[in-house]
Amino acid sequence: MNILPRDKQIEIIAALTEGCSIRAVERLCQVHRDSVMRLGARVGQGCAEFHYRTVLGLRVGRIELDECWGFVGKKQRRVTPKDQAAKGDFYTFIALASSSRAIVSYRVGKRNGETTDDFLADLRERVIGTPEISTDAWSPYQPSIRAQFGNRVAYGQINKTYSVTDLRKDAAHRYSPAAVVAVSREVISGTPAQISTSYVERQHLSLRTSQKRFARLTLGFSKKLEHHVAAVSLYVAHYNFCRVHETIKTTPAMALGLTDHVWSIGELLDKTLSLTPQAPITTAPDRRRQFRVIEGGRAN
Repeated sequence: MNILPRDKQIEIIAALTEGCSIRAVERLCQVHRDSVMRLGARVGQGCAEFHYRTVLGLRVGRIELDECWGFVGKKQRRVTPKDQAAKGDFYTFIALASSSRAIVSYRVGKRNGETTDDFLADLRERVIGTPEISTDAWSPYQPSIRAQFGNRVAYGQINKTYSVTDLRKDAAHRYSPAAVVAVSREVISGTPAQISTSYVERQHLSLRTSQKRFARLTLGFSKKLEHHVAAVSLYVAHYNFCRVHETIKTTPAMALGLTDHVWSIGELLDKTLSLTPQAPITTAPDRRRQFRVIEGGRAN
C-alpha cells in the first residue's frame, strides 16, 4: 500500500486547518487531491471519536449556543425532489464555554427540532451541574433545554432584528451581512447574569476562516456530507487542543484542564489516527477475476 510519510501527513493537516482548499493543498504539498481527501476524512473521523471520549465531565459556569450555516453539494434553493437528503443547507450547532472559549459540544445537521434535541442531549452528557445558557431565538431551543436541564436553569435568549432591504447594489454592500437594527433579550427561566452569544458568533468567524468549506462565495464547499462532518470534527479538535486563543493566552483544552500543554499537529494526528476505525478494503471487480481456485490434494 502507498502510505504518505508522517511529515507529509502533518503538512497536509496543517494546511487544511489553516483554511486551504483541497486543490490548494494538492498544489502546496504535491499530493493528489484524492489522497488529501482520504487523509482528511480519516483524521476527521478520529477527531470525532477523540472528542467523544475526551471532552467529558466538564464543570463550566456559562455556555453560549448558536448555529453556523453551510451547505453540501448545493444551496437549499437549488435542491430538487430527486436530490438525496444529504444535499442542501446544513447547520453546525456549537456550544461554547464562555470563560475558556472551548467548544464543549457540536452537531452537524438540518436546522430542525431533531438536530437540536440531539445537540442538547450530547451537551448534557458532557457538563456537570447546570450552567447558565444563552441562545438566539431559535424556537426548538426552549423545549430541548427544558428537557435536558430542567425548568430552573438560568436561560436567556437574545433576539437580533436585521434589516431586510438594502437598495445599494454596489459590490461593497451586495455581499455584506444585513445590518442589525434592534436587539432584545428575554429571560426564559432562572436568573441569568448575562444574555449574549457574542463569543460563539465570533467563533463562527474562526470556523469560516479555518475551514475552506465554510467560506462564502467559493468553490471549496463540501460535496459529500461525510467529508463536511469530518472537516468540522477536525476543526473542533484543532481549535480546542492545538490553537492558542489570543484572549486567554492558552488553548481552550488547557483552560478546561483536559491537557497540560499545547498539542502539535503531529500529536493530534497520531492520536486521532489511532482511533479511526479501519474500514475493510473491497477487492476491485477487475482484480477478482484474476483469482482462481485450484482443486487438488493427495489422492488416496
